[in-house]
Amino acid sequence: MIGRLRGTLLEKQPPWLVVDVAGVGYELEASMTTLVALPAVGEAVSLHTHLTVRDDAHLLYGFAREQERALFRALIKVNGVGPKLALAILSGMDEAAFQRCVMEDDVKALTRLPGVGKKTAERLIIEMRDRFPHWEAPEPALAGLEAGGAATPRQDPLADAEAALVSLGYKPAEAARMLAGLEEAGSTEAMIKAALSRRMAG
Repeated sequence: MIGRLRGTLLEKQPPWLVVDVAGVGYELEASMTTLVALPAVGEAVSLHTHLTVRDDAHLLYGFAREQERALFRALIKVNGVGPKLALAILSGMDEAAFQRCVMEDDVKALTRLPGVGKKTAERLIIEMRDRFPHWEAPEPALAGLEAGGAATPRQDPLADAEAALVSLGYKPAEAARMLAGLEEAGSTEAMIKAALSRRMAG
């Protein structure tokens, strides 16, 4: 089991990133919450990881915070929630926001996430409620990660942002609407973060 990687961030194209560890490039998939907290390409990075082994692939997921990984692992134990949906949930809200939705029975907020219908939201609330009392208060984002610069500029950050939202489960037309008017946000990560905040605000 690969539990943590420390190395150099080689690539960052949401939702994927590549970390060089002693000459070996590890490809990981990460939530938008983690991606926007990463430093610039070429800088040092340390990520908590989760490895999923399937018959056709070994998939590695990266997380900026230990609690985000813990929530990911708890989510994929819920009936009907796989890694893709778990990452979509973590991209739309951080651990504290998700915990608040569960404890306050906020089905409406959860159904704003791609792939989460009313039944799935209700199942998440029921199955996750008893797990939170054992958690400490969510830790703040790592200052060292947030202090990092933007990713290396790409030719079309708007297109990259739209592709990343589609990979999370949003339909292309919906992703385009979420990003409308956000071209001035700058980097792909900044546009994604602004679009997700807009979507969750209703």
